[in-house]
Amino acid sequence: MGVRRAVEMVLDAANRQQGPIYTYGPLIHNPQGLEILAEKGVTVLQDISGAKPGSVVIRAHGVPPRAKQAIVDAGLTIIDATCPRVIKVQTIISKYARQGCAAIIVGDKDHPEVTGLLGYAEGMGYIISHPDDLDKLPSLERAIVVAQTTQDRHLFDSIARTIAIRFPHFKVFNTICDSTLKRQAEVREMAKSVDAVVVVGGHNSANTQRLAHVVQQEGVPAFHIESEAELDYEAIEQLDSVGITAGASTPNWVIKKVYRTLEALPHQARGRWRLTVFRIQRWLLLSNLYLAVGAGCLSYTCALLSGIRPGFASALMATCYVLSMHILNNFIGKEAVRYNDPDRASFYDHNRPILFTLAIVSGAVGLFMAFALGSVPFLVLCIISLLGLSYKVKIIPRRLKIGKKIQRISDVPGSKTVLIALAWGVVTVILPHLSVSLEITTTMIFVSLWASVMAFVRTAFFDILDMQGDRIVGQESLPIVLGEKKTVRILKQLLVIFLAALIFAPMMHLTTTLAYGMILSVFYMAAVLMAFEQHWVVPGFRFEFLVETLFVFTAMVSGLWQVLV
Repeated sequence: MGVRRAVEMVLDAANRQQGPIYTYGPLIHNPQGLEILAEKGVTVLQDISGAKPGSVVIRAHGVPPRAKQAIVDAGLTIIDATCPRVIKVQTIISKYARQGCAAIIVGDKDHPEVTGLLGYAEGMGYIISHPDDLDKLPSLERAIVVAQTTQDRHLFDSIARTIAIRFPHFKVFNTICDSTLKRQAEVREMAKSVDAVVVVGGHNSANTQRLAHVVQQEGVPAFHIESEAELDYEAIEQLDSVGITAGASTPNWVIKKVYRTLEALPHQARGRWRLTVFRIQRWLLLSNLYLAVGAGCLSYTCALLSGIRPGFASALMATCYVLSMHILNNFIGKEAVRYNDPDRASFYDHNRPILFTLAIVSGAVGLFMAFALGSVPFLVLCIISLLGLSYKVKIIPRRLKIGKKIQRISDVPGSKTVLIALAWGVVTVILPHLSVSLEITTTMIFVSLWASVMAFVRTAFFDILDMQGDRIVGQESLPIVLGEKKTVRILKQLLVIFLAALIFAPMMHLTTTLAYGMILSVFYMAAVLMAFEQHWVVPGFRFEFLVETLFVFTAMVSGLWQVLV
């Protein structure tokens, strides 16, 4: 939590503030993460006296009080990203130091957090990293014992037991971070059920090294790597099951690349046809073709819900529009794609001519199908297509910008999720309805709302997975504005509302009885959210393919209903 919070604070500062932004020492021990910060103009403060006026971010490890004062004296602004759990340890040491108590810190001597904690001991601080170090302590009448927040729990417990026997008058505080304890416990448990564990994180990261050590303590091989390029393929291919864990400062996109690389290995080892199927599945997913097919499936379902005869032109229009817009927006927003989905970014780089041609052709086919449906559907599709293409274009002059920095549609917080959902509702429900009748009906409104909500839940879910990359590029998606937990809660509430609405809709003559079948689609998406929250599955190709199957699933239910009814 502390490291993630510090990274978010420095990224927010880089996106919103003018002037230099420094970090007091490397913010994280991960080379990929540090490269991103450097690209955002964040530099490590080397010399306070020579620094230009700006903001200095105190990293999660914290610093001694004298260091903070030196920063203030130099005329720099402090952004304190010290982890709240580290602040708690600092407070304990400071409180007892004022009472004349020495502080014994169980930690790594050269770790920046320990250096910072020593600054609060008022010259009465001692570091121990092994039970034998207790013999080196001077005679102390009063002392407290605390732990570096990322310390190994078993080591601390061992030292605490020794202290309880030899120095019963010392007061012991177990200040190891709950997150650290939980991750170490989870990794220890994981190691019992796998053949090896891949530990992803900087080679200089203390907490990542400790995770690898925990695995080795269980007698299981640990592969400590910084990126997928360091994977030992020959060794891993011989294994049946592999666990993955990561250090606190490891970026999500690095973990995702490692997972997806490992995910592909079994397909390569089990024969050509399995590998071929996997590659086709991967191509459909990364190119957005599978998502576009889902849009066509949703159009078919919505026609049956509305009591309208499904039309090939309407389904093809929805498919082509979604395919064209998603491909083009992946090109336009390639910076965010680079962090959120590195595989997709690489895929788009390698297949640029094919994908760009596919986007133009599908866009033209979509418009032609809309024209075939009528002049009004064609006009509406032209308008929403232009809005989609201008999403990241500056349309408001700088002198007229709204609020702090709104010059583009994309600058409006949460706009991406909402607009995508509305666009899906328009192309899958409203345009097919307008091709039959220009009258606005309650059925059209209800079904378009249902389609938009399902698209909203799907889009917001992927926005949750993409929070780190969106924050890096300054894209204020809905989960960044509201927070992950609140966003998930809203998605659950929407699903519950439409679960009830689908039950009563046929009774109120808002839809056909297919609405009862669509209750299954609500349960489908609810199951996806639950699987994500409970960590039953890892976000990789298989999981993302499962999510994108939502609308194909609705079409399967609709087809069965059409046959039976």
